[in-house]
Amino acid sequence: MAPSFNLIGLVVADMGKSLAFYRRLGLDIPATADAEPHVEVVLPGGIRLAWDDVETIRSFDPAWTPPSAGSKISLAFLCDDPSDVDRAYAGLVEAGYEGHNPPWDAFWGQRYATVFDPDGNNVELFAPLPVSG
Repeated sequence: MAPSFNLIGLVVADMGKSLAFYRRLGLDIPATADAEPHVEVVLPGGIRLAWDDVETIRSFDPAWTPPSAGSKISLAFLCDDPSDVDRAYAGLVEAGYEGHNPPWDAFWGQRYATVFDPDGNNVELFAPLPVSG
């Protein structure tokens, strides 16, 4: 039997800061999780998203070091409509998170924007553009 894809894991420097960011994107993560070394949620469709603090990773991989440059991973969040992309992006930037690409109408037919989570990962926000015709 072939392995089945089941989990996306993020290594975080500050669990509370990272979870606060993802709560703003609508993930249901209890506040008590902020002090935990490992947190995970089940996403629609059954895939799990997990966060581990650096100490947890180093407990089984003492030589682990963060990637030196660029984004380590990119996560994409589907918004209800193009105006929700704008609202989500503005809300995150106003809350102090770093915006990377402000909302724009992509040539592939989506309203698209990118912000960085507290650990520098790309988080894409997108929604289909209305079909003209």
